[in-house]
Amino acid sequence: MKILVAGGAGYIGSVCTEYLLDRGHEVVVFDALINGHRAAVDPRAVFVEGNLADGAAIGRAMAEHRPEGVIHFAAFIEVGESMRDPGKYLRNNVANGLNLLDACVAQKVRKVVFSSTAAVYGMPELVPIPERESTKPINAYGESKLMFERVLHWYREIFGLNFVALRYFNAAGASERFGEDHNPESHLIPLVMQAAEGKRASIKVFGTDYDTPDGTCIRDYVHVLDLAQAHLLALESDVTGAFNLGSGNGHSVREVIDAVRAVTGREFKVEEVERRPGDPARLVSDSAAARAVLGWRPQFDDIRETVRSAWAWRQAHPGGYGA
Repeated sequence: MKILVAGGAGYIGSVCTEYLLDRGHEVVVFDALINGHRAAVDPRAVFVEGNLADGAAIGRAMAEHRPEGVIHFAAFIEVGESMRDPGKYLRNNVANGLNLLDACVAQKVRKVVFSSTAAVYGMPELVPIPERESTKPINAYGESKLMFERVLHWYREIFGLNFVALRYFNAAGASERFGEDHNPESHLIPLVMQAAEGKRASIKVFGTDYDTPDGTCIRDYVHVLDLAQAHLLALESDVTGAFNLGSGNGHSVREVIDAVRAVTGREFKVEEVERRPGDPARLVSDSAAARAVLGWRPQFDDIRETVRSAWAWRQAHPGGYGA
């Protein structure tokens, strides 16, 4: 297929682009390089610099390259910032995405695969979390993703544009060539690695009195290459709807810290501080539907292997994509 990847210069988008190219597909990356990196775009892909806020720009790119499928990663992702500036998130993650969908309709694109999030569930009652769990976001980021899922539903109903929304849990790890380079960084594994590298004075553990075996929050970490596999399966399938993507194995903050210590062989300071408001004790995915319906078969189920891949990329790129 010829596939347009919106946001293909970002963390997950870059690895997904590489994965698609390795399997013989043609890829066009459309990215504004606001948070993405030009060096993160696989040189085998066609790169178009543009912003989804510019309807004419995405319209031209779609008309010129005429992709059969679209994968949509382009979004702002910082939860805390979304609560300080909700308009920024709703405008970019919802309104600007309409330009992409209108271009898809105009070019008769067969299918859109949307990068959604487990944040649509908010504070879930069921853990592991199935897709039938109520969607009640507790931040503007999660709301923006849920709103766009609803937009996709109506574009399918009215225009016949098929879609799959993939609700990720905690993306982690790296391929050999592409990895995680955010500024600012907010994800736990790279933050702990920064402490191991001496780039951060300590790693903070927010809350040690949760109802979990070691008192710290439990999260579900899914390898970015397994996410890439799911996107291609979703694009190739005839199904529509929303699917969870997670390993199904929860790991506590302390377990992640221990995994980084084991992989790096380095010691670093850990500070135990008060809980952050709104942090659920456990967020673990029930991804049975993705396995049964899409045929998803994650290859990484060991947190140390996931950490090892991320660490290898950081060692090869000590300055991120800037070096």
